[in-house]
Amino acid sequence: MAGAKLTPSPSEIDPDVKTEVQKTPEPTWVNPSSPLRTMGSFGSDAGQRYQEEYSMDSTNAQVQVEFYVNENTFKERLKLFFIKNQRSSLRIRLFNFSLKILTCALYILRVSLDNPKDTPCPMCQNNSLTNTTETPGEIKWGYIFWVNRRVPVWAIQVTVALISFLETMLITYLSYKGNIWEQIFQISFILEMINTVPFIITIFWPPLRNIFVPVFLNCWLAKGALENMINDFHRAIQRTHSAMFNQVFILICTLLCLVFTGACGIQHLERAGKELSLFDSFYFCIVTFSTVGYGDVTPQIWPSQLLVVILICVALVVLPLQFEELAYLWMESQKLGGNYSRHRAQTEKHVVLCVSSLKIDLLMDFLNEFYAHPRLQDYYVVILCPTEIDIQVRRILQIPLWSQRVIYLQGSALKDQDLMRAKMDDAEACFILSSRNEVDRTAADHQTILRAWAAKDFAPNCPLYVQILKPENKFHVKFADHVVCEEEFKYAMLALNCVCPATSTLVTLLVHTSRGQEGQLSPEQWQRTYGRCSGNEVYHIRLCDSKFFGEYDGKSFTYASFHAHKKYGVCLIGVKREDNKSIMLNPGPRHIMAATDTCYYINITKEENSAFIFKQEEKHNKGLPVTGLYDAPSRLPVHSIIASMVDQATSYGTVAIDLQNPDPPEESSKLTLPTENGAGSRRPSIAPVLEIADSSAILPCDLLSDQSEDETNQSDEEGSVGSDFVKGYPPNSPYIGSSPTLCHLLPQKAPFCCLRLDKGCTHNSFEDAKAYGFKNKLIIVSAEMAGNGLYNFIVPLRAYYRPRKELNPIVLLLDYPPDNHFLEAICCFPMVYFMAGTIDNLDNLLQCGIIYADNLVVVDKESTMSAEEDYMADAKTIVNVQTMFRLFPSLSIITELTHPSNMRFMQFRAKDCYSLALSKLEKVSCSGPGTETVTIERDKGSNLAFMFRLPFAAGRVFSISMLDTLLYQSFVKDYMIAIARLLLGLDTTPGSGYLCAMKITEEDLWIRTYGRLFQKLCSSSAEIPIGIYRTESHMFSTSEASSV
Repeated sequence: MAGAKLTPSPSEIDPDVKTEVQKTPEPTWVNPSSPLRTMGSFGSDAGQRYQEEYSMDSTNAQVQVEFYVNENTFKERLKLFFIKNQRSSLRIRLFNFSLKILTCALYILRVSLDNPKDTPCPMCQNNSLTNTTETPGEIKWGYIFWVNRRVPVWAIQVTVALISFLETMLITYLSYKGNIWEQIFQISFILEMINTVPFIITIFWPPLRNIFVPVFLNCWLAKGALENMINDFHRAIQRTHSAMFNQVFILICTLLCLVFTGACGIQHLERAGKELSLFDSFYFCIVTFSTVGYGDVTPQIWPSQLLVVILICVALVVLPLQFEELAYLWMESQKLGGNYSRHRAQTEKHVVLCVSSLKIDLLMDFLNEFYAHPRLQDYYVVILCPTEIDIQVRRILQIPLWSQRVIYLQGSALKDQDLMRAKMDDAEACFILSSRNEVDRTAADHQTILRAWAAKDFAPNCPLYVQILKPENKFHVKFADHVVCEEEFKYAMLALNCVCPATSTLVTLLVHTSRGQEGQLSPEQWQRTYGRCSGNEVYHIRLCDSKFFGEYDGKSFTYASFHAHKKYGVCLIGVKREDNKSIMLNPGPRHIMAATDTCYYINITKEENSAFIFKQEEKHNKGLPVTGLYDAPSRLPVHSIIASMVDQATSYGTVAIDLQNPDPPEESSKLTLPTENGAGSRRPSIAPVLEIADSSAILPCDLLSDQSEDETNQSDEEGSVGSDFVKGYPPNSPYIGSSPTLCHLLPQKAPFCCLRLDKGCTHNSFEDAKAYGFKNKLIIVSAEMAGNGLYNFIVPLRAYYRPRKELNPIVLLLDYPPDNHFLEAICCFPMVYFMAGTIDNLDNLLQCGIIYADNLVVVDKESTMSAEEDYMADAKTIVNVQTMFRLFPSLSIITELTHPSNMRFMQFRAKDCYSLALSKLEKVSCSGPGTETVTIERDKGSNLAFMFRLPFAAGRVFSISMLDTLLYQSFVKDYMIAIARLLLGLDTTPGSGYLCAMKITEEDLWIRTYGRLFQKLCSSSAEIPIGIYRTESHMFSTSEASSV
């Protein structure tokens, strides 16, 4: 409906609608025959309208035309105020609710003041019920129809009834849509008429002022008004409320209305029989509805008995429906997980774990590692997962240990509503994990990226801990506080396992929280030592606050590391300057310790939890588990390998002895027996570690010269091995975000055809590994495809600190040939080849040179990571590796598995007594000393169920899921990811050392103890030993020999 007017009067202007009166526009250069149109402003709900002005050339008169979206009539304005407008309708319903509660209160007041004997009866003789004759058992109907209502109460009730009547008629008129009977036969309308019309009639007919009106029925109208009022309230504040809350509220209101109606009705009807007070009637209703039924209070006349029957029937129909709806909503809320309360979020600390699917292994790894730290015991963990909770996960979360502090919410991290349920903006941290078991790992990364973006958008101040699968997707989440790329760590550890045995085991034990009490009841010496040393972790402390390192202010790093180990049994591995954000591992004797330095050390516990006992200090230090020391020198094995960190800044600390060569090198070793004091029975002495290194002994560091080899003393044959190599940074990186690493490179890129091992080309005619005649043993990598992560396998094996003559040829055995993009990235590295084939094909293995290889790395295939039965994903890999283990028993096979629990099937020997003894040790219940189960070990603080399995302890098998704890541990130790990347060679810091290994032979046993070895390495080459890899033979008469 459009209204046209020249000047609107003030009475016609809607106060809630803004109207703009267009002024006459100034003349513009337009066609005068065309109308000039301008658009007015938008109004509110009542009068959104457009204004158009037409310039009439003939009269120059202007007419303002207003177009209303809604009808601008008086009825529409009333409808807007009473029904449509949220805030005004909320006020109206609040007023209506107050009127209904007032009428119920007036009814209770009237009952409390009522005396049946004084009840007037206009239809009776003498206008009184007391003069009527009564017979025993007769129902006094007059007491039912007439009550004693005092004038003030009547006046208030009439006023309230008149207001309610007018409001009801107005709402009915405004809601009328053409069917009057639909409006009349509504229950709410009928109740309003019953409770209001009789009072209005008493205004005009005074004798009816004492007639009974069931005003207590207004409680049902109050219930409806309250429900509508709550809905309007939530609409007005733009907040959705819980359906569970709404249903519980409806159920409670229904119960209250039934009890109140029954109490008032029975009390009134019993006026005609045995008089009951309102409290007695209320007591009777509670006893009846609770199905107790004492029988001490009962209705005496049939009208009240009939009312009880009706109420019970109504309750049997209404209440089950309400309870059914409530049960359904409760079950749905259990699936969704409810909400994390705002009050708890503001008073307690919590973290959010976002995953696409939650498995029991992932959950337990997170909870065990997260709650292993004492200061996190009071934290809550809120799990946000889009899938329904798994049965096993539900069973775990019902355990009292977790039920009080782990909350599962079903929802998506992409929805702000679900993030609000998890109170992401108040969380201390958000962990976003990828689903590594997905067939399409790229799609899994895309989901993780979107979750990270959504969390950052919703809660910019919440620290993010993100797990990414593929390295090419890492730069999308560069904004996160901590990022762990699975394939980067996986391939770097697999590569270092080839040159530094059991690197994966070393790193896995360092990033797992343990108390070092595992295996202490085992009869095996190596298990007790191995379990005790597994409790070592990386900690940090400022030098000026430390008792371990405070006395070494102004001393060299090497001196501080050796003497801290000698005095306290701790291993100082790194340091960080106050003005530098980069951590340096073993910066060497060049680095002078300062009071403001942050020290990073390996110990069984942090210094703050240590007790210092200075008596017999030397004796006690020998028994500290951190050193990995054996008491009796006679127990030292013939072959041990020392993992150490070499200082890259010194000219004499860059040699790592070849681990694959059983013969010692011809040049002088760092562990050579000193010539002085070396004869006779006197124990040879070791040079002391200087406080400040002699500057004359430290040569300038030149990374581009190969200081690890004295090429002038090499023969022509030896020098020809690496004469064609140069040092530099790889020119092509396969993905954005890879850290540049100085490597051995070819002077010129190799043609792609020359990278193919099994096919000749115009440059050479070799078609297998034998034809190449490699001088060093091969490293074969079996993978499904050449992903970008495989680049991180090659880089550590071609790093500049690897001696040129010890570089092992690398053969990539791929199911699918690589693309040119990957070949472009690897063609600059020397002795890197590929061929298409699989490990289950013996011809492919022989062609790629497996008989000339020392290490075969089997990478878990993406296509087999998901299976119908979860733990069967590794079946094909395990069987293929077992076949090669039988065919090539001397070959070192390093395998990656999807599930750590499948490690027990690696190198499986059904009749090996030693392996069976380990299996029995893990499974058999506690039956005496020395036969503890893994469950008992877990109670002592172990989270690695299979840490004593020989393949894992030997570094022959690895699962990337074991490194999930690296991300969890970084919440408490924010430096752990940086240290792990430096150890694995993924990052390089100027002045920082690197991880290497050297072999201990019979000629080196003069050193005798680990402490003297520490001193020898620190004084000769400034290296810091951090662990021992030991092999021992166990002979059984009924089985084969098994080595650790």
